[in-house]
Amino acid sequence: MSLENRAKAVAKNIEGKIQEVVGDITGNPNDKAEGQAKQVESQVRHTAENVKDEIKKAVD
Repeated sequence: MSLENRAKAVAKNIEGKIQEVVGDITGNPNDKAEGQAKQVESQVRHTAENVKDEIKKAVD
């Protein structure tokens, strides 16, 4: 488990949520879509870290 990678994923998720809300408020569909994409990227990073953890447990 990389705490640094998880922290980056959380930061990306927060950034994406903020950008999505700003897109909603301003009516900018591009900002909204980019914010949602950042949130998906964050979920992928979390899943990758979870897989790494499970593999490490299986090996140990």
